[in-house]
Amino acid sequence: MMGRMPQITRRSLLQSGLALSAAGVVSHSGLAEALLSGVQSHAEGSAPGAVAPRERLLFDFHWKFFQGNADDPVKDLDFGKDQGDFSKTGEFKFAMADFDDSKWRPLNLPHDWAVELPFVWDEDLKSHGYKPLGRKYPATSVGWYRRVFDIPKGDAGRRISVDFDGAFRSALVFVNGCFIGRNDNGYVPFSFDLSDFLNYGGRNAITVRMDASFGDGWFYEGAGIYRHVWLTRTDPLHLGQWESYVRPDVQGNGAQLALATVVKNQGTQTENPQVRWQILDADGRTVASAEGAAQAIPVDGSATYTATARIPSPALWSPETPHLYSALVAVESEGKVRDAERVDFGVRTIAFDADKGFFLNGRRTLIQGTCNHQDHAGVGAALPDRLQVYRLSVLKDMGGNAVRTSHNMPTPEWVEACDRMGMMMMCETRMMSANPEGLAQLETMIRRYRNSPSVILWSMGNEEWELQKDEQGERVMADMVRRSHELDPTRLCTAAVNGSYGLGISKALDVEGINYNLGAIDDYHRKQPQQPLVGSETASTVSTRGIYITDKLRNWVSAYDLNRPPWGELAEEWWKFYATREFLPGGFVWTGFDYRGEPTPYGWPSISSQFGIVDTCGFPKDNFYYYRAWWGKEPCLHLLPHWNWEQREGEPIQVWVHSNLDEVEVLLNGASQGRKKVQPLTHLAWTVKYAPGTLEARGYKNGSVVLTDKRETTGQPASLRLTADRTTINADGEDIAILRVEALDAQGRLVPTADNLLHFRITGDGTLLGVGNGDPNCQESDKQPARSLFNGLAQVIVQGTKTPGAITVEAHEPQDSATGVRAATITIATRKAELRPAVS
Repeated sequence: MMGRMPQITRRSLLQSGLALSAAGVVSHSGLAEALLSGVQSHAEGSAPGAVAPRERLLFDFHWKFFQGNADDPVKDLDFGKDQGDFSKTGEFKFAMADFDDSKWRPLNLPHDWAVELPFVWDEDLKSHGYKPLGRKYPATSVGWYRRVFDIPKGDAGRRISVDFDGAFRSALVFVNGCFIGRNDNGYVPFSFDLSDFLNYGGRNAITVRMDASFGDGWFYEGAGIYRHVWLTRTDPLHLGQWESYVRPDVQGNGAQLALATVVKNQGTQTENPQVRWQILDADGRTVASAEGAAQAIPVDGSATYTATARIPSPALWSPETPHLYSALVAVESEGKVRDAERVDFGVRTIAFDADKGFFLNGRRTLIQGTCNHQDHAGVGAALPDRLQVYRLSVLKDMGGNAVRTSHNMPTPEWVEACDRMGMMMMCETRMMSANPEGLAQLETMIRRYRNSPSVILWSMGNEEWELQKDEQGERVMADMVRRSHELDPTRLCTAAVNGSYGLGISKALDVEGINYNLGAIDDYHRKQPQQPLVGSETASTVSTRGIYITDKLRNWVSAYDLNRPPWGELAEEWWKFYATREFLPGGFVWTGFDYRGEPTPYGWPSISSQFGIVDTCGFPKDNFYYYRAWWGKEPCLHLLPHWNWEQREGEPIQVWVHSNLDEVEVLLNGASQGRKKVQPLTHLAWTVKYAPGTLEARGYKNGSVVLTDKRETTGQPASLRLTADRTTINADGEDIAILRVEALDAQGRLVPTADNLLHFRITGDGTLLGVGNGDPNCQESDKQPARSLFNGLAQVIVQGTKTPGAITVEAHEPQDSATGVRAATITIATRKAELRPAVS
């Protein structure tokens, strides 16, 4: 065991960006101080894992973009004009520092150019949201990104790499005129070592050609560099990428930690380093430490280091108490720290039992999960970090405790938000295959996220109809599961299976995933009593927010829990089934959020799905409150529909209530329509003849009214209202405010049917990032400062600059409007913030 280090305080742990100079190595006596100063923030938006002398610099700002062409080389920087383009290594002029890019568009990353494209009515584009990408649309399927940057002369001798968290889809990377490498996957991170190609002490250029002609999935996937990019600087003696892991094993009143990492030597001489671990709790206190004995590592060699440590009385991670620990891992040679990183982890136990379901920390826990794609209104697939937190907050507010990353390796910020906020995860790879590419994708996902306590299952993929049913699939799955267990023996493997249960891949899975097929579950459990099950995909209920009469001409679906495709289940159907069978651990609803592409149950002009419990903006549909009633822990009372039914006086209206209270009474204009007892896992319903006025629900607990909910007949829109998720954000060029736009009547009540076209004016220290309204049929631009309300609501996303001050947003009708609706204004303060270390 190593000697006692000075404590690292919470304040020092939460400070960010204090990386040392390029030449920085530190003595053994200064190890604790170096780690203290080099730790970057646990807080939202920090650069993950960087500890001095390692530097991890955000590489998102000051790029330029050019729309290329997949068919015509003249419109594609002459790339491919000569079949001998790759005959020379260093002659790509578009990747040289002096190349004229003055006509390219400046932008910051992340960026998705697909969301900027117009919608095109081509049924071949339906599942991808009618965006013109693919071989048929060469003029919009290629994009070029370029960045000029400086590298200090003092960095010579260090290893410098560029790290992409994800880009869609086929990337060709060039630096200083040289071709560096390619990547042909839209979701898995990739890196290139640039050390030999850089101009130290001078200007450098990186150019990336992205080609979205081919996709990985059958849903909206975006196009471009839609995740973060980083520039990483290390000593030639350094830790391997994603090689450090911490495996906690709860034993009695403590947790035994199995620690391991890999050290690589890319220097010019044999090194003899040792590795030290320092384990910190959430307050920055040292709770354990360990060391790995020195080993000789030859040039271009590597060595694995292992050790053990013990945390007494650990704080366990759970959705209710998402406690995190950190391991500071340092490589030391000849008394100097040469490289270091921070690995966040949690201590918890997980177990799937074929008869009793799922157990977290020894307690049976129902998985109340949702499947989610990664796009959002206004931004497509290029989500700012804060938007990940917002989306997760919406799901937690509903009572959700788990997510499935459908159908691909997720962005790091989504996983980190789940770790911090307490959301379990079924982490899924895109390619179900044991070929080299498939296994490489799986291995990268597991190495990257095996320290995340939120991950409770590895998913080997989704609905491979042919592989599911035969021996070929069994062999493929057996190899995938075996490799998963080698990399991570602490978690089980599943897959989202929609048929051929008990055959093919099912034989190799630790946990059988069931997509829909309620009628097959009991029989499968009887035939395979030793294999745990999980609802890998459930429901597929369809609804349109704020709509209560299905209208096929308008592509609208009633928001009552009454509509599903032939393979799906209603919310109430699937949850009653799962919640009443002890052997079932719960499952994942398809989907939490509406998403672009796969427009269901309709086609054009619908451009997004209607499966979501919330719409593409995150505005709740009525089923949100069914789940909140039976997944949440707080009293719930929700009344539907709205009460604006002009020209329908005297007609019967179906009135529903979602509640977990004892009884509910419904009143119309003060007259009782009846009081009913709440039955578990169901809704209540009344038939009420419409009359304008006030519809009210009163919820009773132990005989007393504890909650009320009202729907009032409103007037026409008279004014607008803007509210924000936060009225103060960081002036760091990354943080965002998410604005809710509402139409109010003369009495200040939300008008639930308003569809006014609005314009937005953004001034001050911020920019418009995107707009939306949750309408699955709306083909208005996501990027223009205008949007129609959909059933009373719209969303505006603004992003701050790096200048502290304020962002003012005004919402108003067009100047030629005669309705007289009053405009609304809101001011978002942008406060000075410590910037993440970034490439200048």
